Amino acid sequence: MPTAPIAELIAVEVDYPRGRALGPFDFALAPGEIVALVGPSGCGKSTALRLLAGLEEPTRGMVRRASGRGETSVVFQAPTLMPWASALDNVALPLALAGTPRQAARDQAAEALRRVKLEGAETAKPAQLSGGMAMRVSLARALVTNPRLLLLDEPFAALDEITRRGLAEDVHHLWVQTRPAIVFVTHNVEEAAYMAQRVLVMTRGPGRDAGQTAIDAPLPRPAGFRTTEAFRHAAETISRDLDHAMAQA
Repeated sequence: MPTAPIAELIAVEVDYPRGRALGPFDFALAPGEIVALVGPSGCGKSTALRLLAGLEEPTRGMVRRASGRGETSVVFQAPTLMPWASALDNVALPLALAGTPRQAARDQAAEALRRVKLEGAETAKPAQLSGGMAMRVSLARALVTNPRLLLLDEPFAALDEITRRGLAEDVHHLWVQTRPAIVFVTHNVEEAAYMAQRVLVMTRGPGRDAGQTAIDAPLPRPAGFRTTEAFRHAAETISRDLDHAMAQA
């Protein structure tokens, strides 16, 4: 029997005062699946992510989310950390807001920092962290509640290529541990082909589905995956879909 989606957008449309930003758009995410959304600026990728997060309502259409309260986490392009708080306190924040006892929250936050390779940085303030370390803190904060749905809105966009690649591998290794469903928004075709099991390309705004590509390769990716025929074929297919999407009105 097919598994019910953990999240689903059904014929959604989103209108803003400046005009329609998204849709009609359909999207379904299976439990444990990693999907990348790719498209030109202004195509509605982040709008779709906000719908999935429950941060916004569609003008028309329906959003279905199987995950309950506390089971969805979002990582934005900027780390959005509290500048006055330590890494440990930043990561513990979702647990504190949920009423978790202080020591239990701190213990779980310390474990989350260990999972993202920041053991020993518990007392550091955001200003003392590199861009990559700050993003790891943000990722630890998203993972500390063990979400079933993890939404990543261009989290690596401001980072250098070496840091981006390292964090992509880290996300895969973290995914293996708890298998959340992940939606990853990016402008980068090769990053999408590396990160996701399925890549959905969106048209220019208002965004619609312009094509989907499945990447049949193991996760985490094997060493040298970027040099393989499977990776090159996926990247070329996504690029063709993106070229077509850019040409659509």
